[in-house]
Amino acid sequence: MLKDLTDLVSLTGLGLLLMLPLSNPLTSMIMFLSLSRFIPYKERQAQVRQATLYVFMIMIVTFFGGHLIMQSFGISIPGMRIAGGLIVAFIGFTMLFPSSNTDLPEAQKTNETAMASANVPNIAFVPLAMPGTAGPGTIAMIVSVAATINGSDTKEYADWVLMVSPVIVFALLALLFWLCLSSAEKIVKFIGHNGVEAISRIMGFLLVCMAVQFVINGVQEIVTPTTAAPAAAF
Repeated sequence: MLKDLTDLVSLTGLGLLLMLPLSNPLTSMIMFLSLSRFIPYKERQAQVRQATLYVFMIMIVTFFGGHLIMQSFGISIPGMRIAGGLIVAFIGFTMLFPSSNTDLPEAQKTNETAMASANVPNIAFVPLAMPGTAGPGTIAMIVSVAATINGSDTKEYADWVLMVSPVIVFALLALLFWLCLSSAEKIVKFIGHNGVEAISRIMGFLLVCMAVQFVINGVQEIVTPTTAAPAAAF
């Protein structure tokens, strides 16, 4: 039993090290700061909770049924990478070249915000949860890990350890995601709206670069499928 608990802690730590760079909650936090500027406070908090639940559920469903779902719909990892890249590129261009609404006087923006408060956009699922945190790289990594667990290289671990450790990893990632997004208001107060605007432009450019890399990786996996790795960066 002690060995199983040690293995659980070890696999959980390894899972966090593998997943954290891919999920990168800080990216979602900057995206949230940019896209939620005109969303009322209570609605923002509600969407943060929704996005946290979505992140956890996407990871759980991907781990236990991702391979079957992708097979059922004929979706390949390269196809998922390219599609995710196109979505990320659209979001990046939106952040890099915001609408003219951001240039309106503050009083006019406040009035428009109040008028639109009854029909605010919901950004919890897209883009915060997917592809912001549970993006193509994260999903590809989870599918790869699930396939490895079903193989013969993990028989040294107890079955319950192999099933529980990913769930703990996903829960911890969702918790970190929630903490980052919940702290967004404090960051806004610290750096100001102009700082958020500057960071948003920089983040938009980086997202476009990431999107191009998504597409490049997807094309490379199609051209050279024998050398492509499911858990490649992005």
